Amino acid sequence: MIKKNDKIFVAGHKGLIGSAIVRRLKFKGYKNIITISKKKLNLLNQASVFKFLKKIKPKATIIAAAKVGGIYANNVYRGEYIYENLAIQNNLIHGSYLSGVKELIFLGSSCIYPRLCPQPIKEKYLLSKSLEKTNEGYAVAKISGVLMCKSYNHQYKTNYRCIMPANSYGPGDKYDKLNSHFFPALIKKVIEAKKKKKQFIKLWGNGKSKRELIFNEDIANACVFFLNKKTKESLINIGTGKDKRIIDYAKFVMKMLDYKVKIKFDHSKPNGVPQKLLDVSLARKYGWKPKTDLETGFWKTYNHYLKNN
Repeated sequence: MIKKNDKIFVAGHKGLIGSAIVRRLKFKGYKNIITISKKKLNLLNQASVFKFLKKIKPKATIIAAAKVGGIYANNVYRGEYIYENLAIQNNLIHGSYLSGVKELIFLGSSCIYPRLCPQPIKEKYLLSKSLEKTNEGYAVAKISGVLMCKSYNHQYKTNYRCIMPANSYGPGDKYDKLNSHFFPALIKKVIEAKKKKKQFIKLWGNGKSKRELIFNEDIANACVFFLNKKTKESLINIGTGKDKRIIDYAKFVMKMLDYKVKIKFDHSKPNGVPQKLLDVSLARKYGWKPKTDLETGFWKTYNHYLKNN
């Protein structure tokens, strides 16, 4: 059990999920949250990470640090995505172990599962079929992290949990046209279309791929919740149990912003995995469930965008 004064190191504290985790920990009354900037600690440098962790000796580590992006970035920068993610997580997981950390949360993504997976996706489907080619490098890195945590639990009797969320969104998201995830990209496209009075927006593929969304604050809540849980399983899915087609999310954003435009599809671009709906029955068995509906999450995300862009 993590006490309120125990040291908790959050890696990636400025990211979409990491920042939400820090806010959640503070809200729950944890007083000794340790963070460090990229300028002061390069997570790709093994010696520096090991030295830092041995110096601070945290009671728990939460790994929200990763190189992340949407379908374009994952596909184009495959080498960077597999190398940097492997290096970051290897350094943090093994460095935590060497520093005596027994409690660790490793954040991954639903893209670790096979491309053509039975739906909804159970944790046991991991490595059962081939991966989606466009994000294979990132997925293999994250799968390695899952197996690393599982192996350490087996050999060293640690309590390292791997939280695998559905597609995340929320305040602090990235809105870069090429490198963002699909939902913030949709929000920005509709905002700009409304501002410039455009007649259409363009979507990649055919818009029929189905995706499940989960608000970043709900993911943070799950991380803190499972930090204080002893679980038999090392891999736990986190999601809402609901999904929509990409085209339906586009229509949802238009409805929220009261601006309807035509949708044109760029069929030269990939669709990605046909469907990624997580089976979240294991998380619910332990007593966790999401609290934020899509409309509430959207307005929080949108209002943050307006204040910061």
